[in-house]
Amino acid sequence: MGARSQPVGDTGRARVMLVEDSAVVRGMVRNWVDAMDGAEVVASADNGQVALNKIGAAKPDVIILDIEMPIMDGLTALPGLLRAAPGAKVLVASTLSRRNAEVSLKAMALGAADYIAKPSFQRDGNDARADFKNELIRKITGLAGINRASETAPPGSVAPGSGGTREPGKHQKWEPIPAATANFALRRASVAPVRALVVGSSTGGPAALTKLFTILKGHLDRVPVLITQHMPATFTALLGENLCRLTGLEGGEAKDCEPVVPGRIYVAPGGFHMRVVQDGAQARIALDKGPTVNHCRPAVDPLFESVSTIYRSGVLALILTGMGTDGAQGAIKVADAGGSVMAQDEKSSIVWGMPGAAMNAGACVGAFGLEELGKRVTVKLGARDKS
Repeated sequence: MGARSQPVGDTGRARVMLVEDSAVVRGMVRNWVDAMDGAEVVASADNGQVALNKIGAAKPDVIILDIEMPIMDGLTALPGLLRAAPGAKVLVASTLSRRNAEVSLKAMALGAADYIAKPSFQRDGNDARADFKNELIRKITGLAGINRASETAPPGSVAPGSGGTREPGKHQKWEPIPAATANFALRRASVAPVRALVVGSSTGGPAALTKLFTILKGHLDRVPVLITQHMPATFTALLGENLCRLTGLEGGEAKDCEPVVPGRIYVAPGGFHMRVVQDGAQARIALDKGPTVNHCRPAVDPLFESVSTIYRSGVLALILTGMGTDGAQGAIKVADAGGSVMAQDEKSSIVWGMPGAAMNAGACVGAFGLEELGKRVTVKLGARDKS
């Protein structure tokens, strides 16, 4: 079930559980959540053991889970929380460090839906607190499926994605995504050999990428693999390392000006847009800290748009689970240039925002579960030019 389903509970509001050892942070977050139109805090706990004791009665839709806590930490508690509330979406919250990034990625591999970086509230000041509040509310809204239909974006605007580096002080509203039962217009798949595999993902992306690339292992040696995942820099470095280890390919977090070659993975670094540019006969990575796109940096649209001009009908683009609509405009560019775009389906997505938006834009061949998506990509990658 996608995260856009109606919140449960007698009040019709999303039920939020706070698991955080700081009483100050718990009180602050409770005030923010209870002030939302569509959410309320139904339980709180100062460690994982207390959370396990309370979760049966709380029946939360969203769990905000701290990583570092006494008695029982968040990672230890996570499997039990998911067993006790299998429909709940877990939002991992931790300060941004390599160790916490490693733990948070492991938590997402175990079933957590998303991650949010906690600032040092005493050191980082009011701006950091305001940004954290806005991001937290946005993530709760997306994960719980709170209705935002009345908050539509202006004509021609594109909605925010999730994670990465966001533009302080600017919070664009987005249009609701249609259900998977909508009558989508589909494109025909390109018959040209694949020259580049590009992937965009956000909320739920790390787990989806791991599952997908497990299926694709051994089939990626003939094309460059370019990935934009909405995440901060520490996370994107670890994600690149993990995907390279999983597939046996070289690469990882991309470097500016490095050549784009087959059999290598390039992950957009947190805080940088990643594009592919032509330098004579050689395609190269171009990184920049330009304005945020869809309120994100990195964003999927710049990558998709750039590869559409270079590889044209040879692009195979995948849009995986994620909040917002980032990637939809880029998907149109890929499809209009003759390439193929495949989306993850609603059933297997944590949030069917990004893939739903690309489907709604009429840019995709279709939407598929991860197993089927992996099979279709494998077939496309195995097709050779017979000309």
